Amino acid sequence: MKQPARTIMVQGTASDAGKSIITTALCRILTEEGYLVAPFKSQNMSLNSYVTWDGKEIGRAQGMQADACGILATTDMNPILLKPKKEMVSQVIVHGKPLGDFAARTYREEVLREAGTIVQESLHRLRDAYDVVVLEGAGSPAEINLKDRDVVNMRAAGWAEAPVILVADIDRGGMFAAIVGTMELLEPHERDRVCGFIVNKFRGDVSLLQPGLDWLEQRTGKPVLGVVPFLPKLDLEDEDSLSLDQKLAAGDSALNGDKAAESLDVAVIRLPHISNFTDIDPLLGEPDTRVRFVRDAGEWGAPDIVIIPGSKNTVDDLLYLYDSGLAGLLERHRSVGGYVVGICGGYEMLGIRLLDPFHSESDRDEIKGLGWFPFQVTFSQTKRTVRVHGYADLPGLSEQHPVEGYEIHTGAVDWMREGAEASTFVSQGEDRSLTLEQADRPFALREHEGEAFSAEGCASVYGKVWGTFLHSVLHNDELRRAWLNRVRIGKGLEPVAEVIYTRERREQAFARLAAHVREHVDIARIKQLMGLGQERS
Repeated sequence: MKQPARTIMVQGTASDAGKSIITTALCRILTEEGYLVAPFKSQNMSLNSYVTWDGKEIGRAQGMQADACGILATTDMNPILLKPKKEMVSQVIVHGKPLGDFAARTYREEVLREAGTIVQESLHRLRDAYDVVVLEGAGSPAEINLKDRDVVNMRAAGWAEAPVILVADIDRGGMFAAIVGTMELLEPHERDRVCGFIVNKFRGDVSLLQPGLDWLEQRTGKPVLGVVPFLPKLDLEDEDSLSLDQKLAAGDSALNGDKAAESLDVAVIRLPHISNFTDIDPLLGEPDTRVRFVRDAGEWGAPDIVIIPGSKNTVDDLLYLYDSGLAGLLERHRSVGGYVVGICGGYEMLGIRLLDPFHSESDRDEIKGLGWFPFQVTFSQTKRTVRVHGYADLPGLSEQHPVEGYEIHTGAVDWMREGAEASTFVSQGEDRSLTLEQADRPFALREHEGEAFSAEGCASVYGKVWGTFLHSVLHNDELRRAWLNRVRIGKGLEPVAEVIYTRERREQAFARLAAHVREHVDIARIKQLMGLGQERS
């Protein structure tokens, strides 16, 4: 029998230090060297999730890391996922399926008692199936108040027999204090497990940093395994909304003047419970498209396209649209012929009303939707998580386009029937009233080959407003090009002939990241610390 897989763990001095990206880089580098590699994060907290090939939900970072390894993602790679729903309450996903909603204290005192077994069983299966498992921690290993129930940092490293690389973000400042402080707060056996440090997001002349690195090695007795320069425009997904907020903090202001006339201005509404915002990523690579996240009416500007993204709490986020004044701006934008897209939760908001009989989304039984389409949404206690494929036939486009993606939602759409509310329902859409017969179902989707296609989504008469449950809809290159070219032509811009292939760009990003980290990190030493290169039975 072969030995269990060799392991290495990437932990950080704080959240957003770059653990996920360094983990992804190691996954890709070791895969390039011929090892069969799998990622692992025992517990993840993120609203940016990923649906596995068999319809299970895990953290997006582990899905991305599996892609970097060239393997199919499974729930063993992220057996526990926490999805925040409201203050101090998260939905707990275990092996891809919802366990329930738990307050923080209840989760800590009750659920975490069983988590260790779940984590160790997943680790055991991965170590039996692969040559290498690259583990990722969460937050900081020095959270004193959480250590007695730890299942994601040092205790997980012990279960996996993994040496630990500690990553620090020098860009935010205080890197030396962060590393030394973290080491001081670790127990002696935990310090012994740390095999070295990676300084991440460095900008400047590394020779000026060298005296500090020498001091750090002398002070801690641990080696600096690399200093990784900041790598801009990486084109890989953000793990969670903390990364998104870092982008917002960098300041993405509205377009104006000549630049606005020459570009498409895309405003994405930054919902308080925004989820799966990686749906927007393909737009970031368009040559003439500016994407900005809008939090309130003061940031609205003059967008050409407005996207209402997914939400983990659609009801509360719809209330936010009303309270912030964004709902009124959306209505005005639509009434003058502006383009609006609703994805998942954003799609649900486009109907007449939202019903929550089991209070699975909120403490309200019902809330009024934007009222643009003759349907209502009812939230259930079960979640639909599937990968689907089919085609899109959006009004205003000259041909159908193949699409694929995934769905994650508890809401079910019920279109109003003739003789009921639909017969009197009127919404001022574009330049004529919208009724049931005038609302298109632009998508035809199915889960498996041989199944009948089912109509999905909604679209207005001329296709300027549409919505869908299909996450990654904009990752479908031909559809995205045709739709954006329609907007470009309407604005007087030249259409873009060349298709930007999202999958190819992603593969190029993995290769670029691996080459960058390989250049600046002592990979040979890391392999030696892992015991790689030795004879294995």
